[in-house]
Amino acid sequence: MRKTLITGTLLGLALAAPAAAQVRLNGAGATFPNIVYQNWMITYNQKFDNVEMNYQSIGSGGGIRQFSDKTVDFGGTDAPMTDSAITAIQGNVLHIPTVLGAVVPTYNLPGVTGNLRFTPALLADIFLGKVTRWNDARMAAANPGITLPASDVLVVHRSDGSGTTFVWTDYLSKVSPEWLRGVGRGTSVRWPVGLGGRGNEGVAATVRQTPGAIGYVELGYALINRMAVGQVQNRAGNFITPSLESVTAAAAGAMTDMGPNTDFRVSITDPAGASAYPVSSFTWLLLRRTYPDEPKARELLKFVWWALTDGQAKAAPLGYAPLPKEMLPWIEARLKTVTGGGQAAWRGPRAGG
Repeated sequence: MRKTLITGTLLGLALAAPAAAQVRLNGAGATFPNIVYQNWMITYNQKFDNVEMNYQSIGSGGGIRQFSDKTVDFGGTDAPMTDSAITAIQGNVLHIPTVLGAVVPTYNLPGVTGNLRFTPALLADIFLGKVTRWNDARMAAANPGITLPASDVLVVHRSDGSGTTFVWTDYLSKVSPEWLRGVGRGTSVRWPVGLGGRGNEGVAATVRQTPGAIGYVELGYALINRMAVGQVQNRAGNFITPSLESVTAAAAGAMTDMGPNTDFRVSITDPAGASAYPVSSFTWLLLRRTYPDEPKARELLKFVWWALTDGQAKAAPLGYAPLPKEMLPWIEARLKTVTGGGQAAWRGPRAGG
């Protein structure tokens, strides 16, 4: 009788105990890493059901704005925040790199097979509106043996604030003095020519639907949509096909520009290296140094660490290059500085992760 009573009491307590509280984490920002971020979050939500992850792909400019306005818990950006933007939020931000990717020229030329080749000057002149026909002499010189049509070149660019645009214009600003003087780099610029598309998705869709179009998108979008991708000549003079290997080669030099105390805001466009793809970049999550909510901060750090360790295996199949493992100790040191509710939020790797 006593045993039955105890068993019944324990069962009643178990039934009365509340379920583990679910923490909801909301983010917004760059479309560049959206493919891998959605994969990570779906996988993580399934694995750890006490955390609900959500990320809105609205562009880096929107991500920085919503992060700064505190309407999301974390942001995503391919363009590091400026010193003035960081000062405006009292320095309450950490840039945490997550993966590497490439921004690639993609085009729609029916009847043209193989990968077209683009020199840096040619890309700059196309987006400046100085090359208006596909059979321009400079295009022909870069692509011997390929019959190019006499059709018009239609430039497609981003219409929203975009880290992908920042990477693209950062590259063009390094290789073209005219571009640097007249247009410059930024998440939004005054485009000399072209049509606008919202997000990597919008640019990809416009290029696919428009014969004669050329635009720039993140490599993963081009691969998923089976779009033609151009080779770009790098600083060493080699025409490089964008790939995980050539993006990794671009990242190799970045390690020499960083150190244990880095804030990770480093550009790797137009790198040295014979095999480096020249329009490569890190993409970053924006985290706060201090969160008012300790459980939320703790769960966010657990997710970030999972993404940087277990989640990296998802990167390559989706068209992204994983981070150099040498960076992990530096990133861990930054995560350990995050506080929530006035106390350290870092609890180490998640059990079962």
